[in-house]
Amino acid sequence: MPELTFGEKLILARKQLGLYQYQMAEQLGVHPNSIWKYERGEGRPQPSVVRLFELFCEQNQIRFDAYRATETAKGIPMKIVLAEKVSPATLAVLAEEPDWQILTHEQVAALDGGLPAALADADALVVRSAVQVDDALLAHAPRLRVIGRAGVGVDNIDTEAATRRGIVVMNTPGANAVAVAELTLGMMIALARKLAVANASMHAGKWEKKSLQGLELRGKTLAILGLGRIGLEVARRARAFGMELIGHDPFVSPAVARETGIRLVTVEELFQAADYLTLHVGLTPQTEGILNARSLATMKKGVRILNCARGELIEEAALAAALASGHVAGAALDVFASEPLKDSAFFGMPNVLLTPHIAGSTNEAQEAVGIQIARQVREYLRLGVVQNAVNVTSLTHEEYVQLAPFIELADRLGRFLSQAATRSIEGIELSYSGLLAEGKTELLRNAAIAGLLVGSENVNRINAAAIAAERGIRLHEEQLASTRGLAADALRITIRDSQGCSTAVGTVLHGEQARLIELDGLDIESPLEGTLLVCRNRDVPGVIGNIGTVLGQQGVNIANFALGREVRQSGSAAPVKALSVVQIDEPVAPTLLEELGKVANLLEARLVRLG
Repeated sequence: MPELTFGEKLILARKQLGLYQYQMAEQLGVHPNSIWKYERGEGRPQPSVVRLFELFCEQNQIRFDAYRATETAKGIPMKIVLAEKVSPATLAVLAEEPDWQILTHEQVAALDGGLPAALADADALVVRSAVQVDDALLAHAPRLRVIGRAGVGVDNIDTEAATRRGIVVMNTPGANAVAVAELTLGMMIALARKLAVANASMHAGKWEKKSLQGLELRGKTLAILGLGRIGLEVARRARAFGMELIGHDPFVSPAVARETGIRLVTVEELFQAADYLTLHVGLTPQTEGILNARSLATMKKGVRILNCARGELIEEAALAAALASGHVAGAALDVFASEPLKDSAFFGMPNVLLTPHIAGSTNEAQEAVGIQIARQVREYLRLGVVQNAVNVTSLTHEEYVQLAPFIELADRLGRFLSQAATRSIEGIELSYSGLLAEGKTELLRNAAIAGLLVGSENVNRINAAAIAAERGIRLHEEQLASTRGLAADALRITIRDSQGCSTAVGTVLHGEQARLIELDGLDIESPLEGTLLVCRNRDVPGVIGNIGTVLGQQGVNIANFALGREVRQSGSAAPVKALSVVQIDEPVAPTLLEELGKVANLLEARLVRLG
């Protein structure tokens, strides 16, 4: 059996000690992203890092020779089915295991019975985007343990069916980060130097040198919305051009941003300061249409906008109008709300650069996703380590019946707090009480973190803790006997930043109904479903009535109205703070929060959409 790589040893050591990537990074004096890369087989560690790791293993009595001997003695053969074409380098990763049978897509096609026949005794299946892995296909694969998707999207895989059958589904987020970042920088240069117009005029036999004077990137402010892997790769490259970097991402710690030379700002400050604005966030209810007529109006005249993320982030009609007026000097768009793009206001605009969703389409990126999924599948089958899984951990039927409502509670409570609070996330604290403290809290933890990071790219209930660690977010968990007597089985989530903390407590009523029972120290009971309006106000007469009046004027129906307030100090006449969580019916007019802002003694109003 081949010698374990440095990355595989890191994975085994972390697994044995229960460490996150950032914790291992602290032990070795490197950035968490370095641990992530080593474990993916990228880069070569410095000899000093290897020596520190060896000393760390000696101190913690971690040995790998016994593991190798045990694994070799087992001699368990594996069968891997490659249902679609992969590169020779991808095949070579799996071929390193001498006892494994690798069935290529050509061999699968030649079989009587095709793919279903090949899966009859398969341990792993690797696909790209063409093969549809549905429940009917999985019925032919009784031994299947893992499905590897060479790419990000898993629309062609029935993840629920895989979960029911105890099959892990993995994808490869981040493997195309460099490709997307490079296209973003290329588009930025093309806009600054009017390359598309210059090229078209030259092909038309024109020499329009005077009209094609451009701009330098040096000294300009690049505003990055979303600081995941792609956003950080863009920042690293933009620094080489001498650009000033600002960014907004509530799920990235200041330490990670500082190391990349990014100054964190609010989303409003980001829009106002941008010379170039590039989008690298996922699509959520909060980010959909984030570039609209109102936000575009706050930007400086002459801003240039780039989007290689999701088309739905931009209200295209508003951007087209801003481009036509000259308020926005240019735009480079690789993604659109409806694809393929057949009829668009952008057609014919000389200050708009359009590409057909090709940001991740490079030879190197396609090679990288294949190699990465092969390594992930190999490490899962060899080491039992799950990386970049997109479905929940399998449970026994009894465990599922008991925990499923609380897993849903954790997700909803996390999503509620991330939208109701006004702070970024530098630390997460989770407290479990009652029966929750006795069960598999890993499932609750990941669901809560996934809810908190729902606006981050490619986060789910399997990879949530790893993504939080990668972004420098500290995590603390504790088991408690009870939570102030409010409910026997309760989950408390606290998020912290340098300015303070916000806390929400939830429980499940009647075995299935997720409930908020406390928010920032104020007792309250509200369902965690649908659309919620969270209002904080001074506890004086008239505020609640005025909130109801505004909702009525806006044509918004109230489904539930929950109230809570601070305990007034004995002898004090000063108003205390109060809280209301109003469950309302959609649709909600865009002007609702603006009108509520006019209500006297209403300190804050925020919309929370839980679905």
